[in-house]
Amino acid sequence: MSRRFLLPLLAVLILAGVGEGRAQSVDLRKQAELVNAGTVGIISGGVTGTYARFAPDLSTALDDGYEHRVLAVLGKGSVRNIEDLLMLKGIDIAIVQSDVLDFYRSSMLYPDVEKKIAYITKLYNEEVHLLARKDIAQAADLSGRKVNFGTQGSGTFMTASIIFDELGIEVDATTFSEPIALDKLRAGEIDALVFVGGKPVTLLREVAAEDNLALLPIPAEQITGAYLATTLTSESYPNLIAAGKTVPTVAVGAVMAAYSWPEDHPRSAKVKRFVKRFFEKFDTFQATPFHPKWKEVDLRSEVPGWQRFAAASTWLAKNP
Repeated sequence: MSRRFLLPLLAVLILAGVGEGRAQSVDLRKQAELVNAGTVGIISGGVTGTYARFAPDLSTALDDGYEHRVLAVLGKGSVRNIEDLLMLKGIDIAIVQSDVLDFYRSSMLYPDVEKKIAYITKLYNEEVHLLARKDIAQAADLSGRKVNFGTQGSGTFMTASIIFDELGIEVDATTFSEPIALDKLRAGEIDALVFVGGKPVTLLREVAAEDNLALLPIPAEQITGAYLATTLTSESYPNLIAAGKTVPTVAVGAVMAAYSWPEDHPRSAKVKRFVKRFFEKFDTFQATPFHPKWKEVDLRSEVPGWQRFAAASTWLAKNP
């Protein structure tokens, strides 16, 4: 379609969205207020992770014209997501790993961080995937070898560092993004990679049997802190785990966190509206085409070490 016809069509579409009774020329200041009034910004994760699937799901299910809009933003992982929640303009909500709050407390990067953010709900457990060449039998065999921990500042990097420290295994840690790390693993340039994500992770499901890679067990009994014992199954990764077999590993909780705006701040009302709409429409997420991990979400699950967002606590108390 030529510009001659396209531009008038776009103008008609925009004006149609403004509503009946509006003049045929837009007051840009008022239009900007309208666009921003119902928009909340949520930061998720990289394109290969589960977070990046959850944020668009929220937009799909909850958007309602100018009244309510979820603006999904790709993030750099849990550590950076907390920083963005604290510092980046336009970000009200972040999806992060539950162990990141302890990391911030211990690092003292942002004093009283637990007073500035709170969780709306726990989402699901994220499994730790340790993918290696098939000639490597166990995590201990990776001592002194190249293991990709994910990009610096990511939740995977943080968790991988903690786990290998807990296991007492010293490795040569690399910091490639997961897709690049997988290519390097296939090429023999690194020996293993760590990926924290809700199973099934799309990137790992794409690994072919002929790649000669396997998921290694992680001994949960040697890992302390906020981690839970779990397993990976052949149903999730048929090319990496033999039929009917399982691989033990650990998992960490994913949470939806919000910035605790002052009560009189205009963004506080928007986040409260988001919480109400999300809780009221939660059943929507239990069906196709939304991510299967939504079925694991229990809105009433508590997250140790975190404070619940006040509007979420209020809604749950009123809706037993």
